[in-house]
Amino acid sequence: MNNWNHFLQAQGARSENTDEAAIADFGAPLTIGQLQDGFVAAVTDQGLIGVSGDDAASFLHSQLTNDVEHLNQEQVRLAGYCTPKGRLLASFLLWRNASTVYLQLSRGIQAPIQKRLQMFVLRAKAKLHDATQDEANQVILGLGGKHASAALPQWFDSLPDAPFSKVEGNAGTLLRVADAFGLPRYQWLTSAANAEAVWPQLAAKLAQGGNDAWHLSEIHAGVPQISLPTQEQFVPQMVNFELLGGVNFKKGCYPGQEIVARSQYLGKLKRRTTLVSIDGTQAAAGDELFAVSDPEQPCGMIVNAAPNGAGGVDALVEMKLAAIEEGGSASGAVRLGSSDGAPVRFLAMPYVLDALDL
Repeated sequence: MNNWNHFLQAQGARSENTDEAAIADFGAPLTIGQLQDGFVAAVTDQGLIGVSGDDAASFLHSQLTNDVEHLNQEQVRLAGYCTPKGRLLASFLLWRNASTVYLQLSRGIQAPIQKRLQMFVLRAKAKLHDATQDEANQVILGLGGKHASAALPQWFDSLPDAPFSKVEGNAGTLLRVADAFGLPRYQWLTSAANAEAVWPQLAAKLAQGGNDAWHLSEIHAGVPQISLPTQEQFVPQMVNFELLGGVNFKKGCYPGQEIVARSQYLGKLKRRTTLVSIDGTQAAAGDELFAVSDPEQPCGMIVNAAPNGAGGVDALVEMKLAAIEEGGSASGAVRLGSSDGAPVRFLAMPYVLDALDL
């Protein structure tokens, strides 16, 4: 990204709730090596809902898959929002400050999700607003890799010391999210003026990227995000959400809770999400995958995909456990789009897909 004005224009489009396709992206796709060495990415495709009021935490606690009532100001969590049938309508990165609980989600679904949540506020003392328009949240910078942590201390007195934690200061809010490649990753939310001031110093030390770079790092961290093409496709366990701490099975009821709990304890589902690479092609969320051994019906679906800087894409794919096992042991056993499509190469996940018979 060479033109900071270009970035600010994109942020303006983001705050006006224009179509997601109108949001600019910046920079060429980064390679895995660049992500590992250190990168900074201007992230423009994330929405942010702020929920304030005396009942904000209890209201969200009754709607989401994770515990919100006991979320403190140093913690960051994942959470899902489900239909009554237990299918994910949205996935959130969740944190709070003294007055507001924040829900970060795919920008393309923010408006309808915010409207749906608002419908269920009823008499609760909770107010929802588009927090992307708040000055403190005008810009999201994503950082990660070996040199990212060393680039940040001049603006923050301390850094979050573990994944899914945060610090706040005059420079903004710094979230540490899931590690990728065994290295820390951060989201820095700040004002446009501050971002414009710090960008040259960050860009001098780190590879520069945009949405593609950030999503590639998310994919290699094994963290899925629900977007418009994948709404209502998965129960949380299908995308490993409980493995990532995004589901609390001890909390009270929420929409879809009975189905999610039944899936966990009765083991009726036999699907998981895993990491793959597909050479020489493009792919997107919602694209289907097929096993060569069973070409008549899809064995899975792409959850998230991003260019890998090597002429192909890396992706998180939800699929049958049998297809994951088959694809991991036989080259070309799973393909994109049809049984004749581009072969899917399975990569090691950053965490263990346990033996739960889901």
